[in-house]
Amino acid sequence: MNKVLKGVFLVGLGATSYGMLATFVKMAYNNFGSSGNAYTPAEVITAQFLLGIIFVLFIITVQKIKKGNIVTKASKTNIKQLMIAGTSTGFTSIFYYLAVRYIPVSIGIVLLMQTVWMGVILEVFLEKKRPSNLKLIAVAIVLLGTIMATNVFQTKTQLDWRGLVLGIMAAASFTTTMFTANSIAINISSAQRSLYMLLGGAIVVFLFALITQKTPFNFDIFYKWGILLALFGTVIPPMLLNTGFPLTGIGLGSIVASLELPVSVLMAYFLLHEQVILVQWIGIVLIILAIVIMNINWHKKQPNNIVPSIK
Repeated sequence: MNKVLKGVFLVGLGATSYGMLATFVKMAYNNFGSSGNAYTPAEVITAQFLLGIIFVLFIITVQKIKKGNIVTKASKTNIKQLMIAGTSTGFTSIFYYLAVRYIPVSIGIVLLMQTVWMGVILEVFLEKKRPSNLKLIAVAIVLLGTIMATNVFQTKTQLDWRGLVLGIMAAASFTTTMFTANSIAINISSAQRSLYMLLGGAIVVFLFALITQKTPFNFDIFYKWGILLALFGTVIPPMLLNTGFPLTGIGLGSIVASLELPVSVLMAYFLLHEQVILVQWIGIVLIILAIVIMNINWHKKQPNNIVPSIK
């Protein structure tokens, strides 16, 4: 029981860290760099990935010093597979961070949670079998909760279609990450897996930066926001989740990890002063309920769809 409680604490803390991320990104967009221009998505994402790689390299070095030759090294096949899988983490960050430029963070996180039903669809194609009635009910609840949480029919301001499309694209990319990140090279340490996935994602991110960055690069992004984003986006959550999930099991861990949704909305409410009305909170509760339903007895029936190691 002590191990389970420890796992719940670690997973909850990791999910909470993820939940803070989008608000920090939005706050970075509202700041100006040394060049006099506002920080761009290219600068924000580049700083996060580059510093994330440095931090994870440091962690791997410390582990190697402590454990010596006990640490299992990644093979060339492992590295290749992880880097390919890591490209989806790069796309997730790009799409998600672009989305929150056009729509509120509280809406962006709801769109990202569409991975619940996207994962069911992907599972149908991969396993060639009809989803259970429980999953179909959960999907219906997610869709209803999304309609309420985004408040699309009652909102006075029109939601920017670019943000909605990018949010759905982020969810699709995140779904891909969920089905690959935790089934590849599971014999090596989580730090090594995080490193190679970050390197794969960094390739996508750097190409995005080269194509989209039209103004002089604000290098002060690295110490003003980059450290914070790297810690809460690519270092702390993966380590906590990868340590906590084996203790909680997939079912309980996935339920606890859904804390990311309310934490993200609360951060946006208190720090960005985004309006969140009662109907939206009801929608958020419904989405969390759907996650709970889908993960009842999960460890006995379904091996897939565990929380990814990087966002």
